[in-house]
Amino acid sequence: MKLSMVSRESGSEKAMVCPLCRQTRTSKIHEDRFRNYFSCQFCNLIFVSPAQYLSSEDEKARYDLHQNSPDDHNYRRFLSRIFIPMKERLAAGSYGLDFGSGPGPTLCVMFEETGHKMVIYDHFYANDPRVFNNKYDFITATEVVEHLHNPRQELDRLWACLKPGGWLGIMTKLALDQKAFARWHYKNDLTHICFFSQSTFQWLACLWQAELIFANNDAVLLNKRI
Repeated sequence: MKLSMVSRESGSEKAMVCPLCRQTRTSKIHEDRFRNYFSCQFCNLIFVSPAQYLSSEDEKARYDLHQNSPDDHNYRRFLSRIFIPMKERLAAGSYGLDFGSGPGPTLCVMFEETGHKMVIYDHFYANDPRVFNNKYDFITATEVVEHLHNPRQELDRLWACLKPGGWLGIMTKLALDQKAFARWHYKNDLTHICFFSQSTFQWLACLWQAELIFANNDAVLLNKRI
């Protein structure tokens, strides 16, 4: 994999289109050796210039290195941050979709163990678009939204698949202020291209007229009102 240093020209100050709200009220807030980072003044998403995304091959190569599996108790403990608050809100035998299940699907197993029916989708490892023809009681997206090239399109599609009264659970590290972002290790993963903050999720909840719950520091629940 070859990565070139970011030039000053490639980090021009002209406004970029926000991939979430599609506004152009954006400005560059940081640059490092490889990438430029822009912040949207409308929805507060921080995002990387599309010209600096990894290729699909290089992106998958990084995911192939993940060693996650249902047999990893530490990984289960990590997923419990979204699993527990979601499970507490579900009716028995609910039908769910784990979006972005990765090379070692585990969250779906945890829900199945508690009596829920699950299907999975992953762009690289379980790419079956027929799952989007169904309606679900709940949908999870764990450590996924920071990787999305088209977050508005993907999130709207998930929301459309959710039944009235259903829950969308998202787990991602939440961005803080600009000064903290410059020191944030999370941005250094080159597969991470979109960074959500609390205010970004508040914008999204307003767009969808959804109930919003911050279950913990990196787990967000959105309820589709009946």
